[in-house]
Amino acid sequence: MRVLYFAWLRERIGKTDEDIALPQDVRTAGELIDWLTQRGDEYAHAFENPKVVRVAIDRKHVKHDVAIAGAREIAFFPPMTGG
Repeated sequence: MRVLYFAWLRERIGKTDEDIALPQDVRTAGELIDWLTQRGDEYAHAFENPKVVRVAIDRKHVKHDVAIAGAREIAFFPPMTGG
C-alpha cells in the first residue's frame, strides 16, 4: 500500500511517501494512524494529535473509521486553512 504524507506531516516524518505492508489487524484509517505512531519518534510526533489529521483513500476523503481493505493509496493531510 502506498502511503502519502503532506505539509507538516511530511516534514515531521521526513519523507513524502512510502510503500508499507500492513499487519492484518490494521483495518481502518484510524488503526493505520495508531500503527504508524509506533514506527518511531518522527511518526509519533507527526500523529500526536490524530483527530486533526485528514485521510484520503484512493484520493477520496474519508473518516478515520473507514476500512482500508483494498486501498491502493492512503494520503494524510494536516488541517487546511484558506485565505
